[in-house]
Amino acid sequence: MARNEEEKIGEGLLRIGAMTREQVDEIISLQKKGNNSLFGVMAMEMGYVDPETLMQYLESREKK
Repeated sequence: MARNEEEKIGEGLLRIGAMTREQVDEIISLQKKGNNSLFGVMAMEMGYVDPETLMQYLESREKK
């Protein structure tokens, strides 16, 4: 269940232009290989998205 939610976060960040398809796919691939970190945490650690952008996106999801 959590994995599907993380993939949706990736798709949302892709949709708003915060990440590229390649970046999203790379994180999903790493998760499938056993990295259990959350998508957003990995995206920030890899330098693909800054904390402010991630928080703004997550807050916008909660308002819907």
